[in-house]
Amino acid sequence: MNSFFKIFFASLAALFLFTIMVFFMALGFLSGLATPEKEETGARAVLVLDLSQPFQEIKIENPLAGLGGGERHSIPALYDVVRLIREAKSDSSVKGIYIKSGINVNGFAASDEIRNALLDFKSGGKFIYAYADVITQGAYHVANVANKIYCNPKGGVDWRGFSMQMVYLKGTLEKLEIEPQIFYAGKFKSATEPFREDKMTDANRLQTGVILNDLYGHFLSQTADTRKIDTATLHQYANENLIQYAADALKYKLVDGLKYDDEVQGEIKDRLKVDKFDKINFISLGKYAQAVEYKQKGKEKIAVIYAQGDIVDGKGDQERIGGETYRNLIRKARLDKEVKAIVIRINSGGGSAMASENIWRELTVARKDKPVIVSFGDVAASGGYYLACNADSIFAQPNTITGSIGVFMMLPNLQNFFKDKMGMTFDGVKTSPDADLFTVTKPLTPAQRQYLQNEVDTIYHSFKERVADGRKMSIEFVDSIGQGRVWSGTRALELGLVDRLGGLDAAIASAARMAKLTDYGLKEFPEPLNIFDRIFGDYQQNAKQSAIKEELGPEGMKTYNTLKRARGMIGISQARLPFDFTIN
Repeated sequence: MNSFFKIFFASLAALFLFTIMVFFMALGFLSGLATPEKEETGARAVLVLDLSQPFQEIKIENPLAGLGGGERHSIPALYDVVRLIREAKSDSSVKGIYIKSGINVNGFAASDEIRNALLDFKSGGKFIYAYADVITQGAYHVANVANKIYCNPKGGVDWRGFSMQMVYLKGTLEKLEIEPQIFYAGKFKSATEPFREDKMTDANRLQTGVILNDLYGHFLSQTADTRKIDTATLHQYANENLIQYAADALKYKLVDGLKYDDEVQGEIKDRLKVDKFDKINFISLGKYAQAVEYKQKGKEKIAVIYAQGDIVDGKGDQERIGGETYRNLIRKARLDKEVKAIVIRINSGGGSAMASENIWRELTVARKDKPVIVSFGDVAASGGYYLACNADSIFAQPNTITGSIGVFMMLPNLQNFFKDKMGMTFDGVKTSPDADLFTVTKPLTPAQRQYLQNEVDTIYHSFKERVADGRKMSIEFVDSIGQGRVWSGTRALELGLVDRLGGLDAAIASAARMAKLTDYGLKEFPEPLNIFDRIFGDYQQNAKQSAIKEELGPEGMKTYNTLKRARGMIGISQARLPFDFTIN
C-alpha cells in the first residue's frame, strides 16, 4: 500500500510539473505572437490603403493574425493611419499610395481625416492611384484625391446621392402586445421613434433632411475641388441618373480611364520603372506600421484618450465607453505630472446620462489643472456631446454628426405579451406602492408615469445647464438649438456648439499651444491589453460578433443591434442618438 501511494504522489507531482512547463511554454509562444517582428519597407514601395478595412479610434489587436494564412498584421487605428500616411510622405522608400476603393466602411468624418492626410501626401509630389471594379460613393469620397482613378470597364461608379433609412418596430410591438412606455424631452429626440411611430415624425424628417443635405453638399464640394467639376453639375448627374455604366463615369469625368486590374498595375510598374515580370512592392498599412517609427516622441507629454462606442455605466470595453473606466483614465492623466494637456477623442452617439455626467465631471476637474481639448469623430452627439461641452476647445469635422441635446427613457410593459402569448402571469408582495416601479410585467400608474417624466425633464434641464455653462450661452438659446436635434459639424460651428473645424491633429496642436509645448510626445489611452486579455477577452467577443453578423447579414445585424441596445436601456435615462443613423 505504501508503494502505491508513493507511485501515485510521484505521478501526481510529475503531472503537476509537466503542466507548469507546458503553461510557461505556451506563455512564451503567445508572448512571441504578441511581439511583432520588425518589418522591412523595401525599395520602391507602394503603400496600400484598403477602404474596406474599418479604421476604428482604438486599435483592436488580433494576436493570432496570420496563423490561418491571412493577413499577419492588425488593422491600424484611424489616427495611426493618418500618421503612417504622413510618415510615408517623407519616406524615400515609399513612392506612392494605391487605394482599394470598392467599398468604404469608415464614417464620413473618419474618411475626411484620411482624405486630408492623402492630400498632404500628394502635395509632396508622390503619386496616388485608386482602383476598383465598382466604386461606391463612400469610397469615391476618399478616392477622388488620387492622381488617377480607374474602374473596371464592366464596372462603374455609384452616383445616386445619399439616403437614410430607419427601422420602425411599432407594428411589431403591437402584434406582440408589448407597450413601449416612453418618456422623452425634446421634440427632435427621435431615438424612441422606432418604438412609438411607424414612420418619421415631421420634426425628425426636417432634421434628417437638413443634415443629409449638409453631408451631401460637403461630399459634392470636395469632389468639385479635386475633379474640377462644379457642384451643380455633380448634383445633376445624380438627379438625372446619368452615371449608369462605366462608360458614363468616364464620359462625365468622374474617372480617368476604364482599365482592368492588370492594366492598372502595369501603369504603376511603368511609373516605378519596374520590369513587367517583377512584382510591385505593395505594403499594407499594418506591415508598414511595423517597419517605421511614426509616433511623435518628446520629453513632455500630451495625453490622448480615445472614446468610442455607446456610453455605458460601469467599466465598458473596447467598443463601449464605460463611465467608471474613462473617469479613471482622465483622472490618471490629470494626476500625471508628465502630462501637460489632455485631448479626448470622442466617437459616440451617447448612452447613459449618468455615465456621461461622471465623465463630464472628471473632465471639468481636469480642466482646472491643465488644458482639455476635445476632438469629435464621425459622431459626438447626445451623451457624447454632454461629456465634452465644458472643454477648453472643441474640434469637429464639417461632416461630424453632433448636438442631439435631449434625454429619454423607455420601460416596456410586457404584461399582455406574457399572458396572451406565453400564458404567464405574475404576482407578488411589496413594502411600498412603488417598490416594483421598474418591473416590465405590469403597466405604470399615472403617478409613476409622471415621476419618470419628471426625471427625464430634470436630466434634460441639467444637460442644458452643462452646455450653457461650458459654451457661455443662455439656457434659452441652448433649448432652441437642443430639443434633441442633430447638426452637422459645419452648422455646429455656426451655432457655437464647437470652436474649430479640424481633425485630431488640429486638436493636438491646439493642446500643445495652450500648454506652451514645443518638444512633446503622446501618451495614448486606453493602453494596449495584455496577451491573455487580448486572446481570451475581446478576441472572443469579436469572434462572437463576427459569427452573428455572418449569420444575420448587414440588414439583420441592424435590427439585432437595435434590439440589443433597447434591452440595455430599460429603465435608464438615456442621452443617445437615433438607433440606426446609417447613410447610404
